[in-house]
Amino acid sequence: MDWKIFFATFGAIFFAELADKTQLVGIGMSAKSGRPLSVWLGSISAYIIVTAISVLIGTTLGKYIKPEIIKYTGAALFIVVGVLMLTGKL
Repeated sequence: MDWKIFFATFGAIFFAELADKTQLVGIGMSAKSGRPLSVWLGSISAYIIVTAISVLIGTTLGKYIKPEIIKYTGAALFIVVGVLMLTGKL
């Protein structure tokens, strides 16, 4: 295992998800249901599946497309989504 990549990925995901809308959903679901364990297990299961899908897509794309192109495309998509959110179209 490459611990440098592990900790870099952990840090990036941890800080990106901190106070994200998914966290607010977890807070709301837990408060509404009163079942924190069920909410936690559901959240963890969803994260596992979403992460597995993203890693598979990244691995597949990495075989055919240069990593720089993937990075710039991802950055451009973030900008587009941000503009759409600011203009109220998303």
